[in-house]
Amino acid sequence: MIEIVFLDAGETIVHPHPSFAELFAQTCERDGYQVSPDDVRGVQERLAPHLLDIGESSGIDNPTFSPEASFTFWTHLYGRFCEELAIDDVQMPEKLYRVFSSSESYRLFDDVVPALEALAARGLRLGLISNFEGWLEKMLVELEVGDLFEVSVISGVEGVEKPDPAIYELALDRAGVRPGRALHVGDAPKLDVEPATAVGLRAVLLDRSGRYPDFEGLRIKSLEELPPLAAKL
Repeated sequence: MIEIVFLDAGETIVHPHPSFAELFAQTCERDGYQVSPDDVRGVQERLAPHLLDIGESSGIDNPTFSPEASFTFWTHLYGRFCEELAIDDVQMPEKLYRVFSSSESYRLFDDVVPALEALAARGLRLGLISNFEGWLEKMLVELEVGDLFEVSVISGVEGVEKPDPAIYELALDRAGVRPGRALHVGDAPKLDVEPATAVGLRAVLLDRSGRYPDFEGLRIKSLEELPPLAAKL
């Protein structure tokens, strides 16, 4: 039986508010650029197959490890977005970075607190495994869920990022549980499901927007589905 449920953070329990596309467009519009959320979503779709190459071209392998690495990586990525949107403004990537690096720009998904409470009511322990900058700790406290996680492993604090199996092994060690008695939930097959499974954890893909219809493993569309599923594993 499962003893502890680990959750990812970004796009699993927290998200840019009201959304990445809307917040991006709002930031650009404040400086007079006519950008719509749909324009931003279009760029997301076009760049999605190339994100690995774009990340490598930034020269940063582990963007969450330091503020300097985070700044270089994300401003490089936002710069590519600006190019696609025909925004010729060298200051815009930094402005976007400041917006998306502020805890004020994030909210919990509506299903998070009910799901966490339901899991805890079933006697399951809760943990966090996330590729995120160190300020995630403060943000979760501000969102009033920080104390719900018995074990918290954040890449920007620990110096190890998914999909490195070491981040899962560290979480298991801190929780004091065997891999087979732990479940990990995240929104990315290659960063969450595959590496967690390789270490021996059970894993569930949270596919809120239906991006992975052909995924063959355990898949849910809302955290509302998680408590009854975890109880069966």
